[in-house]
Amino acid sequence: MILGLSHNAQWVLLSALILGTAAGIIGCFAYWKRQSLMSDALSHAALPGVICGFAILGVKNLPVMIAGAAASALFGALLIHWIRSSSRVKEDAAMGIILSVFFGLGVMLLTFVNRMAGASQSGLDSFIFGQAASMVSKDVWLMAGLALLVLFISMIAFKEWKLFLFDAAFAKGLGLSSRWMNSLYMFSLVLVIVIGIQAVGVILMAALLITPAVSARYWTNSFKGMMILSALFGGGAGVIGTLLSAYGKGWPTGPFIVIAAASLFVVSLALGVRKGLLVMGIQQYRQRKLLNKPSVHQRGALERGNSA
Repeated sequence: MILGLSHNAQWVLLSALILGTAAGIIGCFAYWKRQSLMSDALSHAALPGVICGFAILGVKNLPVMIAGAAASALFGALLIHWIRSSSRVKEDAAMGIILSVFFGLGVMLLTFVNRMAGASQSGLDSFIFGQAASMVSKDVWLMAGLALLVLFISMIAFKEWKLFLFDAAFAKGLGLSSRWMNSLYMFSLVLVIVIGIQAVGVILMAALLITPAVSARYWTNSFKGMMILSALFGGGAGVIGTLLSAYGKGWPTGPFIVIAAASLFVVSLALGVRKGLLVMGIQQYRQRKLLNKPSVHQRGALERGNSA
């Protein structure tokens, strides 16, 4: 038994570690693509698919529900792209529309499905805010397998990702397809979202994706270093949040994971070596001190004036 945790809590701890690591890496891509709201929109768009996956079989079957969540989230992504390309609506507005409409649809479907026999005991409500404690070993194995797939894709295509994010024109000149890279990015983002909604929930999943990446940005200017730090921050938040909730009585895991990630962000904001508040304050203090310090010519003029 690890750290006095039960067997089920150890499975939850493992899943939170892998999920946080994968979310931290994909969150870096979303950060540099300036699509932080996209993760929030797709998280909410996955809810109707989860409910439909349960309604099809009438029982809780995680692979089917994950498949439904993935289909729903991908459909939401396609709608965002269609709204943006075929109208004057900007991308952030399109994301906000899809977020609210799909989440409202999901809540409406949840109300109807909860009236089905056995649906009230299925734990569908937990997909809104997350309930990691309800996961069993087979759920963890499925989540771990999909998260490792995301990590594998990110490592294999690292150079292509770097070119695609920072110099798209040069990447296109080398023959790298922007459509293919966008599709791969969207596939990885949706995959991380759908495997994390049971643990963190559709509402809080976006925070787990973006917060570690933003925290890592305060420590390094290197893209590779940022990915590594973001993975460590995400995995660390998953472990810390799970341990805190496990040692408490009835404490929810998902919110504690997000609070742990937010705490790491506050530390990074204050102490980060790249534009952290403390470093910026010291730099501004030194600049003011240099500006107020008289130059050599000024000191010479003052000395001549005093001697006269």
